[in-house]
Amino acid sequence: MYYSNGNYEAFARPKKPHGVDQKSAYLIGSGLASLSAAAFLIRDGQMKGENIHILEELDISGGGLDGIYDDGRGFIIRGGREMENHFECLWDLFRSIPSLETEGASVLDEFYWLNKEDPNYSLQRAILKRGEDAHTDGKFTLTQTASMEIIKLFFTPEEALEDLKITDVFSEDFFNSNFWLYWQTMFAFEPWHSAMEMRRYIARFIHHIGGLPDFSALKFTKYNQYESLALPLMKYLEDQGVTFQYATTVTNVEFEITGTKKVAKKLAYVQKGQEKHIDLTENDLVFITNGSNTESSTLGDNNTPAVMNTSLGGSWELWKKIAEQDPAFGRPDKFCGNIAESNWESATVTTLDDRIPPYIEKICKRDPFNGKVVTGGIVTVKDSKWLMSFTLNRQPHFKSQPKDQLVVWVYSLYCDVPGDYIKKPMKDCTGIEITEEWLYHMGVPEAEIHDMAVNSANCVPCMMPYVTSYFMPRAAGDRPNVVPDGCVNAAFIGNFAETPRDTVFTTEYSVRTAMEAVYTLLDIDRGVPEVFGSAYDVRVLLDSTAKMMDGNKLTDMELPDTVKLAAMTGVKKISNTRIMQLLKEFKLI
Repeated sequence: MYYSNGNYEAFARPKKPHGVDQKSAYLIGSGLASLSAAAFLIRDGQMKGENIHILEELDISGGGLDGIYDDGRGFIIRGGREMENHFECLWDLFRSIPSLETEGASVLDEFYWLNKEDPNYSLQRAILKRGEDAHTDGKFTLTQTASMEIIKLFFTPEEALEDLKITDVFSEDFFNSNFWLYWQTMFAFEPWHSAMEMRRYIARFIHHIGGLPDFSALKFTKYNQYESLALPLMKYLEDQGVTFQYATTVTNVEFEITGTKKVAKKLAYVQKGQEKHIDLTENDLVFITNGSNTESSTLGDNNTPAVMNTSLGGSWELWKKIAEQDPAFGRPDKFCGNIAESNWESATVTTLDDRIPPYIEKICKRDPFNGKVVTGGIVTVKDSKWLMSFTLNRQPHFKSQPKDQLVVWVYSLYCDVPGDYIKKPMKDCTGIEITEEWLYHMGVPEAEIHDMAVNSANCVPCMMPYVTSYFMPRAAGDRPNVVPDGCVNAAFIGNFAETPRDTVFTTEYSVRTAMEAVYTLLDIDRGVPEVFGSAYDVRVLLDSTAKMMDGNKLTDMELPDTVKLAAMTGVKKISNTRIMQLLKEFKLI
């Protein structure tokens, strides 16, 4: 497997791999990583669909690609995925997946057309004082100290950041900035999370620094991601003859390890209470989704809180059993061993009449029923004790959603502290109480809040104990390589597998690991698209520097006199060069 850039590789079709007709594949889990791996096996590996088997613990595919209607509860979205232009592997995949809505178009086509015609951007990124005080000036408010800390982290090698927390590399100056507010709530980082992953995010998305305050960097699907992404992908696979086996919990993959060679020899699983197994040969490829950030999620309703489920669940139990067999298979306890620092809660609020929508429109400054971008990303309640954020994507968010209803996603990063209106932690709140806290920050008169929460909305809370387990501080080897050294017929896929430079908690990471796994095990002679190299583009670095400085010039910085003198001398030397043109072009001088 190798990386590539450019159209030459992007549009090429690889030759059929040698011996692929004699191979079969077993994919554990049916999240985006597994679905993508199956698609790459068919499209690029030219494996027969009937030789591909997806084993899923639940009774539905899609993993974290959320969006369902529960007859007993209502509409439910546990979370949402933010996407951008340079998800190279994601778009490489979906250019080949037929749209379910537009004849002759791909999922990428319809996504591209939608976001051209209705580009995403926010008109209200954050609010204060119950919605009366806007927080939309777009300033990052980084002090010189905080700016230098970001620069230092950017240039620090990963091996120097092993097991460090974000608090180990930043001071209070940084945490008091708007930059941290935007960053933390957009990506769901918390101060105790991995400094290594924080560094990857800065490098990976540095070309979008300017789009942080208004989300103009982001793109979204027409509907929830289950209907817009998972369903077309599943339909493609089913049409190709791929088999889906539900209510099937894989309990172990047993390896034969001799010297440096590792061969998966047996796949053990439980189906309808019966223990079964599949004997494997080197021609049987196994793709393991190890761990899950939605594992052990629980739901509440209007009158019932979502309880915290601390059980490991099938995905973590499986990884632990596999990891016991060889150090190359990772250290799952680093990620699933601290629920107190990996959990937060979300909620889906559905409006039922015309009482709440005017408050939404006041905040987002758009008609939420017009079928176009509404909030354009999350709106953060800056003075919320829960650090609450909420968002409305294009409505309807579900194909079956009544035209007079709106579906709102609410989440809070600090679920164990009392709220501002409801004086208890979010984790202990019913759906009605979560709605009340949200309506309070939306500016609904207090006398109307309870009645509106009870009669004008339906709320489904969702507690996720492992939701940010991706971000737990880590070191090299904690996540297994996509294909560990010596592995002949097995690979790890998803956000707990290790691939260089890319960032977890993204759809791109799931698809990238799947692509790398398939290309490696089948020896496919086509490059995997490299992570977008914006961190190595001096123009991007200059532009992001200018944005983070809130319009200030390099000459405005407080520097020692000796440094200022050296800078003035340097300016004279470059006055007639391209360097000076670039500094002026990006308004740094």
